[in-house]
Amino acid sequence: MEKFFDYSELHEIYDVVIIGGGPAGLTSGIYAARDNLKTLILEKNYPGGQVAITEVIENYPGFPEGISGGDLTDQMYKHALHFGVQVKNGECCGIEFDGNIKIVSLKHNDLKIKTKSLIIAAGARPKNLEIPGEAKFLGKGISFCATCDGAFYRGKTVAVIGGGDSAVEEAHYLTRFAEKVYIVHRRDKFRAAKILQDRVFSNPKIEVVWNAQLVKVNGETKVESLTILDKVKNIELDLKIDGIFVFIGWVADTEHFRGVLDMDESGFIRSDESCKTCVPGIFVAGDVRTKELRQVVTAVSDGAMASKAAEKYIEEFFGEH
Repeated sequence: MEKFFDYSELHEIYDVVIIGGGPAGLTSGIYAARDNLKTLILEKNYPGGQVAITEVIENYPGFPEGISGGDLTDQMYKHALHFGVQVKNGECCGIEFDGNIKIVSLKHNDLKIKTKSLIIAAGARPKNLEIPGEAKFLGKGISFCATCDGAFYRGKTVAVIGGGDSAVEEAHYLTRFAEKVYIVHRRDKFRAAKILQDRVFSNPKIEVVWNAQLVKVNGETKVESLTILDKVKNIELDLKIDGIFVFIGWVADTEHFRGVLDMDESGFIRSDESCKTCVPGIFVAGDVRTKELRQVVTAVSDGAMASKAAEKYIEEFFGEH
């Protein structure tokens, strides 16, 4: 992925600028470029987004044996480049308007990029626990990525927080390294898919702690224990652990679009089925959009839909394509 060096490298006005280079953004880029639209993807980290660090994806059509997130998104990235999409390193910090032209401001430099249409595929970031001790050990015993950090806990004891697909799947993955894995869940049943639950319940290294309210993370120089409240017995317990992996949901990466776009109470952007937002010429795709299911397959579907909607918008308002 290229970094910005000189504004002259960029087209004066793009047809489509896409904020975010995950599966939704890359798919948007592929569809837009194939329709001969001048297309730029802005990605603040690395192409592929959160999916790129997922060890294996088992439910993406066409890969019955599964595929690593890195391999899948690398192919998407190469696919986008093949059709001439520019993929640049940059973080959006605001949107302005000049008639029908959208102006994207970039953080860390003075670049302002003009575009006829804008697709927001910025994704989401993990929710924090928001309990005492968390800030002290973030990145030093508290992790949001089992694939990234699981190997550090070989032969040790860890706690996984959450009860959805990610939590249950990652708990099973962590048993490759950890001697024992607690799954700490605030309810009395999982929300995860049945096949994932079955794996957990049949894994002797995993112990589920139900009806648990998190109280605090304890330790001097490293994580030593997690205090929880048993909501049924109304007593506090300390789980002796060496690390914590958090999978309790996501926060939409939409702070720079507040006041411009309509959002739900959690900050996810509202749109119609064509991925159109409340602002003409601005579309949304992927995990950042209000919807029921956030998966790679729904992200790429959004990306295709948003791109086609952008093409129709450009034709209508600019008389092109």
